[in-house]
Amino acid sequence: MSEPKPEPKPEPKDSVLKQIFSGNALVSVLAIVLAVVIGGILMAVTNPKVGVAAGYFFSRPSDLISEVLKPYTALVQGSIFNWAGADFAAKIYPITETLTVATPLICAGLGVALAFRAGLFNIGAQGQIILGALFGAYVGFTWHLPWGLHLLLVIVAGLVGGAVWGGVVGLLKARTGAHEVIVTIMLNYVANFLLMYLLTLPAFQRPGSTNPISPFLDETALFPLLLGPQFRLHAGFLLAIVATVFVWWLLNRSTVGFEFRAVGANPKAARTAGISVSRSVILVMAIAGALAGLAGVAQVSGTEKYISGGVAASIGFDAITVALLGRSTPWGTFFAGLLFGAFRAGGVVMQAQTGTPIDIVLVIQSLIVLFIAAPPLVRAVFGMNRKKNRNKAGSNPAETSLTSGASV
Repeated sequence: MSEPKPEPKPEPKDSVLKQIFSGNALVSVLAIVLAVVIGGILMAVTNPKVGVAAGYFFSRPSDLISEVLKPYTALVQGSIFNWAGADFAAKIYPITETLTVATPLICAGLGVALAFRAGLFNIGAQGQIILGALFGAYVGFTWHLPWGLHLLLVIVAGLVGGAVWGGVVGLLKARTGAHEVIVTIMLNYVANFLLMYLLTLPAFQRPGSTNPISPFLDETALFPLLLGPQFRLHAGFLLAIVATVFVWWLLNRSTVGFEFRAVGANPKAARTAGISVSRSVILVMAIAGALAGLAGVAQVSGTEKYISGGVAASIGFDAITVALLGRSTPWGTFFAGLLFGAFRAGGVVMQAQTGTPIDIVLVIQSLIVLFIAAPPLVRAVFGMNRKKNRNKAGSNPAETSLTSGASV
């Protein structure tokens, strides 16, 4: 008599991170489309001109369509191409602004995405940006060095500042088991108040000013402009591309990156395989912090040219959204940063031309995060689950009949 077969163990449920990052590129695109459609509906509902045009829709439907599409037309005109510009420079100015605004988002998003791949929630990009900006700005306005060397040292200082702030999180996580979400959130507050305090000291305060702002960085500490003085686009964008390539190489072509991914997939299995989980946690958080620090350098040496209390703005928190939209992949994060840069650059023009509140852009960004975090919802809205089930049912008739017979 044969022994009864042991019942199969239920498969463990996927972690939240794995569920979020398991969707494919199509789901990401559909999430953006769905968020844009809902955002358009909200803009139409809150726009009184749409209500007026709807009253005579059947006599002149083009007016209603024009009013509904006008905010998004202005958004495109302010972020990609201004076809009403007086000259070529005015026409391409919007895309240069998009690239400029996207530069720190890409760098900080890469830091968040890299930590995600190692199974860590790096919510501290905001503080890491501030420390990178502090270190870089101090070197920029106190050291007077030749061009090239000065900018290089500013970049290195920013990387070190962010790496130190991120490495502290990794060290506490590895040595004490402190949760990285709590630690990073607290360090965001520490960094912000540290910045405000330092800006009241003579070493950081601009001479002759009572405002909490630093002196301007030396010209030799600034990123060179790529398209001339009429544009703000600087060489920091090229550095963001280099950072993207570096993170791609690190994750896909290096032993250290393999260890990061192994720890993120299963820390216990990685430890059994001989990988030092503690070392990986510390190292990945230090590199993630350095990438966020690079975003701080892009702010002080690229667009702002000095440091103030709002140097980080909301870049650190938007970087989390960028990393989620990019599925925690380097190039996905890069293009997600470009998209959010376009939202930021075009949102100002949209508000100025149509009176649409710029908060609508924030609503669209929030909806994108919601749909990215819930791929089954997006698939259900677009009927992808039904199509998948039909394909599965029709792919093997013999299997379908066996299944039906078993159910009977």
